[in-house]
Amino acid sequence: MRRRLSFLWLGGLVRHRALLLAATASGIALAVSLVTVLGAFLTTSQATMTQRARASVAADWQVEVQRGGDAAAVHEQLVHTPGDAAVSAVHLGQSTGFGSTTGGSSQTTGPGVVLGLGPDYRSTFPDQVRQLAGSPYGVQLAQQTAANLKVAPGDTVSIGIQGGKPVTVTVAGVVDLPQANSLFQRVGAPPQSQPVAPPDNVLLLPDARFSQVFGPVPGQVTTQFHVRRDAPLPNDPAGAYTKDSGAARNVEAASAGAALVGDNLGAALDGARGDAAYARMLFLFLGLPGVLLSAMLTVAVVGAGAARRRSEQALLRTRGVAQRAVVRLAAAETALVAVAGSAVGILGATVLSRTALGAAVTGSAGTLAVWAGVATVVGLLIAVGSTLVPVWRDLRSGRVLETRRESPAVGSVRLPWWLRSGLDVILLVLAGVVFWASSGNNYSLVLAPEGVPTISVSYWAFLGPALLWLGAAGLLTRVVLLGLRHGRPVLERALRPVSGRLAAAGSASMSRRRPALARAVVLLALALSFAASTATFNATYAQQAEVDALLTNGADVTVTLPAGAKAAPGLDGELAAIPGVKTVEGMQHRFAYVGADLQDLYGVHPDSIASVTALQDAYFTGGTAAEVLHRIQSQPDSIVVSAETVKDYQLHLGDTLKLRLPDPNGGAAKTVPFRYAGIVNEFPTAPKDSFFVANADYVAKATGNASVNTYLVDTGGSNQQAVAAQAKGLVGTDATVTDITQARGQVGSSLTSVSLDGLTRIELAYAIVLSVAAGALVLGLGIAERRRSFAILSVLGAKRRQLSGLVAGEGAFLVTAGILGGGAIGAGLSAMLVKVLTGVFDPPPSSVAVPGLYLIGTALAVTAAVAAVAGVGARGTTRRPAVEELREL
Repeated sequence: MRRRLSFLWLGGLVRHRALLLAATASGIALAVSLVTVLGAFLTTSQATMTQRARASVAADWQVEVQRGGDAAAVHEQLVHTPGDAAVSAVHLGQSTGFGSTTGGSSQTTGPGVVLGLGPDYRSTFPDQVRQLAGSPYGVQLAQQTAANLKVAPGDTVSIGIQGGKPVTVTVAGVVDLPQANSLFQRVGAPPQSQPVAPPDNVLLLPDARFSQVFGPVPGQVTTQFHVRRDAPLPNDPAGAYTKDSGAARNVEAASAGAALVGDNLGAALDGARGDAAYARMLFLFLGLPGVLLSAMLTVAVVGAGAARRRSEQALLRTRGVAQRAVVRLAAAETALVAVAGSAVGILGATVLSRTALGAAVTGSAGTLAVWAGVATVVGLLIAVGSTLVPVWRDLRSGRVLETRRESPAVGSVRLPWWLRSGLDVILLVLAGVVFWASSGNNYSLVLAPEGVPTISVSYWAFLGPALLWLGAAGLLTRVVLLGLRHGRPVLERALRPVSGRLAAAGSASMSRRRPALARAVVLLALALSFAASTATFNATYAQQAEVDALLTNGADVTVTLPAGAKAAPGLDGELAAIPGVKTVEGMQHRFAYVGADLQDLYGVHPDSIASVTALQDAYFTGGTAAEVLHRIQSQPDSIVVSAETVKDYQLHLGDTLKLRLPDPNGGAAKTVPFRYAGIVNEFPTAPKDSFFVANADYVAKATGNASVNTYLVDTGGSNQQAVAAQAKGLVGTDATVTDITQARGQVGSSLTSVSLDGLTRIELAYAIVLSVAAGALVLGLGIAERRRSFAILSVLGAKRRQLSGLVAGEGAFLVTAGILGGGAIGAGLSAMLVKVLTGVFDPPPSSVAVPGLYLIGTALAVTAAVAAVAGVGARGTTRRPAVEELREL
């Protein structure tokens, strides 16, 4: 009997309340699909971060044999270490310098490093050495060393040996060492003790030849074993870091001090785990509001029929149905919408994952399954909270017996207690306090100290946006309620052109229904603010990703000569003649000693550098980019310095800073006085640590050397790859040519591991759907629930045009108030999100990017949807005779 009653009840709902059921299930489907897609993206993105970190290192471990250690025993230990796929020995010998004689002149270098590599080393670690010229077999010279010695394959080079005779070898090829920083690291040394730069002079010898050269002087040789590992790692970079670093420490402990591990893989994972933490932050900041809005939309949809639902429950009670049976019927309805909404949501998430996020997500069926399960639980909770809980609450409170009570008189509806107590204002004040604390100079949302296995995440930073969201919603509710209560004359005048004599009745009806209208306006405003804040954050992220790529590469195309090399006469003119090139700007890249610290120095032409690259105000402290460049132009001896150097050397504006600039031709360093004129935080092609930027003309005059070794090429943002290819044809292997398309792939945060573009499209699509649903669906259901009121007005003589005008006026009020409120809330949330999530951006944005086209399109979509629903609703209220409508209702 119970089951039969449940089926009868559900059948009746499907036949007569199909629209309401579909709307409720749609709200659940939105939440389920959003949780599934964002969760799958998060999990797969973290796994891809781990994979990219693993692929970014040439040798996972560099195990250095310590003084007195047995190299053979260390090798044997590594071979039998679980997870070690390949082990290869590398010998590092110290040379007093290299020399050559070519073209009747002799060249010598300063101290250098000689590497001894086994025959299988380059095949085992292919990313460690890149062949530029000649044969890969035999003696190899690093590119910069070959340029310093002016030699090519086939020439001879002498190797200076401390305490021994020079050894002459024949060069077989010229190579590049892409990961020289890690290759020549001081194994086991802290970051601050690592070399400022890899050695300038490097020569590679086959292992057998190395033994012949350094056999008589073994004390000058260091032995390392480079290890490639294939041990499975957790998908999460933090877990992978913990497992890998633990294995490295285990090797050190087992060697009893004979070996020290340089954990390159651990260092890469160490950086990735911070990005993984930020990915979780983005999931919560950008995904959670969408899920909450879906839940609120579902509650609003169900709430639109609350009066009818209580009336039906009262009818069931009067016909002898027990309270427990009424709850069971509500539970059956809850199960129906939960199952339907979850099924549609999971199906939609699967389709979206395939079309927008690509194979990286869809290839992980397990990931989708896990998050589909989590999302189903979320959908069930939303269904219970929106459908079952109100029924249970009404039955407990006895409200089903009060359905015939007359509506309160106009003006008698009081503000809710939380508005009377000023909670909305309190929340906004607290949001400001939290935002001030979480956006300070020393604040970091994610703290991942290098070498420390745990990550600290300041989840309390969520309080700022959350409190702003809640407080702004409360304030908007207050404004709408007070406006509808005290603004009846204004509403009446606004309705009169479309509803005629019904304007007074219409304004009175809207004032009486102000709690429902306020909820609808706030829901629409929150949906629009979600769309605005999400779109603004994504647009700002895309803007800064492009800025970062341009900052890293320097310009659309950059040509870099080796240090000390001189450009061929007229090279800038030849580059400018390449089709598609707009401007070419030469830049000096040299080195300078401040005290004992060697830093990069960039000599630029302040009046023209901005014509080929973007310089943001955030790059400088103490003035805008234009002001700082003007300072360097008007005072040629001015120099801008990194903040770290200013702090270390206690500099004050106007101080004289004497730098020693090494002579690239091998002569004595020259001391050049500069005037400290400001702080530089970032600069095109510059490293992220300490460096200087000065006037190129002043540097040339002070050193007697005007040579340029970097050319920034502006292509107008197009044809970068074609221009780069032609530039390579001009300079050959003597220079490195890079374009911005390469830099985009290199500098893109690992947050983009799967497809941030696809995720952005999904988020923005959800935002539009939620906004349209909040405006149109709630309005449509409200009109449907008020058919009886419209029928009574029609019986009393209201014309069809007047009734349509009332519906249109209500829709116009909803759209106008929702867009204005959503715009204000969205602006505040956008600014707060960008500031709180500053760590996601590199470099931080000078200004927030506003996606005007998307925001206008969203507003138009909401307006069109509400207008369509208002039109359909108006026709629906007048298409049937009022007497028939009243008889049915």
